Amino acid sequence: MLRFGIDLGGTKIELVALDAAGAELWRKRVPTPQGSYAGTLDAMAALVAEAEQALGGRGSVGIGTPGAISPASGLMKNSNSVCLNGRRLKEDIEALLNRPVRIANDANCFALSEATDGAAAGAEVVFGVILGTGCGGGVVVRGHVLTGPNAIAGEWGHNPLPWPRAEELPGPSCYCGKHGCLETWLSGPGLSREVRRIDRLDVQPAELARRAAAGDAVCEAALARYEDRLSRGLAQVINVLDPEAIVLGGGLSNLSRLYANVPRLWGNYVFSDNVRTWLLPARYGDSSGVRGAAWLWNE
Repeated sequence: MLRFGIDLGGTKIELVALDAAGAELWRKRVPTPQGSYAGTLDAMAALVAEAEQALGGRGSVGIGTPGAISPASGLMKNSNSVCLNGRRLKEDIEALLNRPVRIANDANCFALSEATDGAAAGAEVVFGVILGTGCGGGVVVRGHVLTGPNAIAGEWGHNPLPWPRAEELPGPSCYCGKHGCLETWLSGPGLSREVRRIDRLDVQPAELARRAAAGDAVCEAALARYEDRLSRGLAQVINVLDPEAIVLGGGLSNLSRLYANVPRLWGNYVFSDNVRTWLLPARYGDSSGVRGAAWLWNE
């Protein structure tokens, strides 16, 4: 059985084809037609047609996208690719491809990939976190994505930073209209903004980590602040969900120090005498979301 996964991003659309065992058979990415809903549909359909011609077979199609389908209206909502919002994406792409299609939030697809055959394979409850330009989350329970009646399960980034210090209030403004959301602290832009504000440094996270490892005390302090905030945010998830594994993806997941330092800190905030949750880097990295879209047909 062929499974096609599509990662519908703001700048690129990527398709991967997997066999029944999860082996990758084919992959291609194309630019996202900016601002064009019809062009986006046509680009996805063209990728599916090209994959099926190359592989000589018909496949199931799963799509991972920012935002979600509103259970109330059936229309797309909360997508930063704004041409998708208010559209019947599922029905329109199904009509174009002449087959049923499954669609899930991109963070849910990331979590599903890592829970199926990635870093957290075999874990019963998995929380997947994307620490990139935004701050998304997804929940997988016994191999199934938890969506919820409002289609917002795992929307961790739009909760406030827990246990805030006085100097962290009210927190940076967020595009959602509130202040102090975790995304404003823990995303890549959030970290860079905070380092510019406090330390007067204009450096990317990778360079920040390199300087800290070389003994730069200012950069070390900046990363220590970030790790404490991340530990508080994840401790709140553990207190509510108690997952066996938390898997990190996105650009900031490449900071290897997080996997030792954050679990040392989150015990200060988790309501337990011992924390047995694993903190793991994604096995498939940037490819995890598109693989998870393909695995939507394995649920």
